[in-house]
Amino acid sequence: MSTPGGNRRRAAFRPSRMSTRIAFVALLLVATGCGSPSTGTDLKGKVYVSESVTENGKPRALVEGTNVELRFTDDGRLVAHAGCNQMQGPVSLDGGKLSVAELGVTAMGCPKPELHEQDTWLAKLIDAKPSWKLDGANLVVTGPGEEIVLAPEQPASLEGTWTVDGLVTKDAASSVPAGVMATVSFRNGNLSIDTGCNFRGGDRPYELSGQVIKAELGPVTDMACGDTNEVETALMQAFTSGGPTYEIDRSTLTLTGQDGSGVTLKK
Repeated sequence: MSTPGGNRRRAAFRPSRMSTRIAFVALLLVATGCGSPSTGTDLKGKVYVSESVTENGKPRALVEGTNVELRFTDDGRLVAHAGCNQMQGPVSLDGGKLSVAELGVTAMGCPKPELHEQDTWLAKLIDAKPSWKLDGANLVVTGPGEEIVLAPEQPASLEGTWTVDGLVTKDAASSVPAGVMATVSFRNGNLSIDTGCNFRGGDRPYELSGQVIKAELGPVTDMACGDTNEVETALMQAFTSGGPTYEIDRSTLTLTGQDGSGVTLKK
């Protein structure tokens, strides 16, 4: 005997069009990352270099050969540079604002008045606590009437030509003697050193073994060339006993021999 209503079928649940749309939008937000704003941790350890600068809606020309550089250190500091002096201080990135409580600036004399003016302009912008956001990979910093679009700095590669700018021993580091020009080039598996004296270019094959550069410099002439010989000696020492280890920190290459001596180079 059937009970009253025993033959009734339960109605299937059909979500309303409105609830379906809400669910779809929620999924879309999750998939696209919307609703998850960038945080200060996204910038830590990164360096950004200006691609464009506008002021009151018009392009602002920077001093020739310069750019705006912002580096966010792992310990929560901002290091800024606009072509002359360096600025730095502890930075807060909360609430989409770039805030440096105590901005310290070096007091180096700039070779051109325009460089000093550019430093002053950047320091004023940072002091104004500009807003910041990430637009794709780029960092956009917006102040009162100004906007800087900065791209992440691309790491330098070993390939290319490097100029020796420092000599390193186990205990000290010194600059290259005035007037001395020495380059080291890495191209397609070949190494070339040019000092204008005993090293005058010429390809020598090299191999990388981890961070060690293995190459035979071969016999070279033994001409006396004043301060240039000091740089040549440092290079020879670096490449003896199995070759130097190399380390690239942004645009600086350090070649260190087995005895702890070596050279630093810039690209």
